[in-house]
Amino acid sequence: MRMAYSEFLADKVRQRLANKGKVVEKKMMGGLLFMVNDKMCVGVDINKDTMEDRLMVRVGKLPYLELLKKKGSRPMDFTGSVMRGFLFVGPEGFDKDADLDFWVEKALDFNKLIKK
Repeated sequence: MRMAYSEFLADKVRQRLANKGKVVEKKMMGGLLFMVNDKMCVGVDINKDTMEDRLMVRVGKLPYLELLKKKGSRPMDFTGSVMRGFLFVGPEGFDKDADLDFWVEKALDFNKLIKK
């Protein structure tokens, strides 16, 4: 049986979050969620329909529509209804290191704006 998320992808995200504040990892929503400074930031899991790795990125509502146009991104509809401000990104959107850097930076940018 396959894990609920890719440890390889989790490690790549972990490296990008090093020295970005207080990072806590929580297993939830069938994957691994990275909290930065006590706020939900980015996560990794497996798309149950395609069995592909995916990112969950919290970007906020302002850049949301623009970021939906990026390769691999789609609305996060984990619960059956769309969670605005959150995106799922499939492997085609983060398979290059520069693309993964982009998404983690977007999540960190929004993370800095959130009040506790």
